[in-house]
Amino acid sequence: MRATINKQTESDADYYDSHGVMREIVEGDVPLALEDGLRREILTGKRKRKLKNFSVKIDPLQLQALKRIATSKGVPYQTLIRQWLVEKIKRELKIV
Repeated sequence: MRATINKQTESDADYYDSHGVMREIVEGDVPLALEDGLRREILTGKRKRKLKNFSVKIDPLQLQALKRIATSKGVPYQTLIRQWLVEKIKRELKIV
């Protein structure tokens, strides 16, 4: 976590140049489980949902790391981000 870094003395770029981004990445697969009903809807093409665009500013090195992780998992990076967001939302709301 970067909470201990003083933003006034060290920019994001300087932080990642000196500390590296790869140490902040968790190794291993991201578990993904679908409920049977949801899986059936997706596989049969009956799932109808709308996605909404939004913008997030992110450090270019973090984006590069996300893209590498997604590539290694064989999924588009935006899909990986959505999966991670869903997991975190479920954890926060204690749905899992």
